[in-house]
Amino acid sequence: MSTLREGLERLLTGYEPYPALVVDALYNVVAANRGIAMLLDGLPGHLLAPPLNAMRITLHPEGLAPRIHNLAEWRGHLLAQMERQIALARSAPLRALYEEVAAYPAARRPGDTAPAGPVPYLALPLVIEHDGHRLSFVSSIATFNTPMDVTVAELAIETLLPADPATVKYLRSPGP
Repeated sequence: MSTLREGLERLLTGYEPYPALVVDALYNVVAANRGIAMLLDGLPGHLLAPPLNAMRITLHPEGLAPRIHNLAEWRGHLLAQMERQIALARSAPLRALYEEVAAYPAARRPGDTAPAGPVPYLALPLVIEHDGHRLSFVSSIATFNTPMDVTVAELAIETLLPADPATVKYLRSPGP
């Protein structure tokens, strides 16, 4: 497992300055890079205490949720993803996590509106505010093909690819 951990750390570091993380089957963060740490800056300690959970951090009203410009759409996407996993895995702990995060309020940010008509992008972006800047990411999730260990089978690597030139410029600037 040390070889796997080292490989994942190299992958996450190599993806910087863009955010990337590894989660287990319950969305507990196994590893993350500095791009993720930047997005989590300023969150309350109770959300950042181990075990760090990506769904709680993202959807909790004291977490990233108030910073997400398209929260209703992003929340719907995450909950649908969890529902698909529950149907496949029939996991009671995953069901409990789903019920917890689905109960969090889903209010829109003032001034944010849902897109009208067809959307001009290939995938739903995560549009999030960081330090007064509106950043846009497309998420990609990778899993291991033919894993030989149950622990490895439950891991997923999520990378957040900048969805626009302004996000690339901001993340590559010396400030963030």
